[in-house]
Amino acid sequence: MRDNLSSGALTETTLLVLLSLYDELHGYGVKLFIEERTEGRVKLGMGTLYGAINNLVKKSWIVESSRDNGKVNYRITPLGKEIVKSEEERLEKLQVLIKDIRSAHHEKN
Repeated sequence: MRDNLSSGALTETTLLVLLSLYDELHGYGVKLFIEERTEGRVKLGMGTLYGAINNLVKKSWIVESSRDNGKVNYRITPLGKEIVKSEEERLEKLQVLIKDIRSAHHEKN
């Protein structure tokens, strides 16, 4: 997972996993959530998914919240929520920049 923390940029996988865990889910539930919410555009292999989950646990952005019938459930932490908020703000600024540049270009042509 190649998050660029110097600029605050997260990979799409990281952001989607974090967003999926505002409600407690197990790994396969995260996979289904992401596929559903992206209308099938993002389909994560189990290796990629569990690699992302393990990295996010190490960063303390998510935690294991419970175990049920052999399934490990996870939930986003307050730190993880701060990371999502920072990414949201970064993407909003990027969107404004895109609109400004496209508008300026449109006015010239």
